[in-house]
Amino acid sequence: MQRLRRLLRQRSVRRSDNAFVAEGPKILTAALDAGATLEALYFAPEARTTPAAAALLQRAAAAGVRAFGLGSGVMERIADTTTPQSICGVVATCDRPLEQVLGGSLVLVCVDVRDPGNLGAILRSAAAAGADGVICCEGSADCYNPKVVRASAGALFQVPIVVGGEPAAVLARVGAAGLRRLATLKDGGDDYARVALDGRVALVLGNEAAGLAEEIVRLCDGAVSIPMAAGSESLNVAMAATVLTFEIARRRRVAEGQLPGSP
Repeated sequence: MQRLRRLLRQRSVRRSDNAFVAEGPKILTAALDAGATLEALYFAPEARTTPAAAALLQRAAAAGVRAFGLGSGVMERIADTTTPQSICGVVATCDRPLEQVLGGSLVLVCVDVRDPGNLGAILRSAAAAGADGVICCEGSADCYNPKVVRASAGALFQVPIVVGGEPAAVLARVGAAGLRRLATLKDGGDDYARVALDGRVALVLGNEAAGLAEEIVRLCDGAVSIPMAAGSESLNVAMAATVLTFEIARRRRVAEGQLPGSP
């Protein structure tokens, strides 16, 4: 149980073990669906009478995944949440080398995105919009933080993720691969509705409070902003990523004849 606690609470342990904890039958089922490596499952007594958890235990057993029953109250002492799920599992990290996403047509680059909930939501939107990868540069939240894993709702296993890399060096390689790097700005960028978003695009997302540093913006090929009604607060980085990724997805569906309208 000590290892579970360390994996939940310490990024250094997750890195050294190349493993993390996923909680709940929905996320663990997504891991199995994606072919992720499950080291082991741990379940509370009530898991056997919860349909989703019981089905997961049965499927995991058929796949040869070890499962360990916990005594009453043990999960509450281990888990990262006040009201924990009845089942959790240790899963092998699943990030990819940068080269594997550079051939894509839509990539998201996170530069100093610190909030785990925002990063998880970005992963969820990227997967839903059909993005080819998410790059989490050095300084961003840990993709395997339990809050990121929960907020991703399983998308962690659906969209290729690259972990690490100094932002300027990453952007240089992204540009060299032929992706058009678009900085996302609260103000001062071109209206996203008027920007050509065809071709191969990398959306560069910045810090929740400070946005993108000027030196990062200068490394990009353009900048976009989302106009808002007067007096409105700016969208957080996850909401902005959702608007932009789905606008790109919409335009591509129009261009492919799947939807009427103008790209």
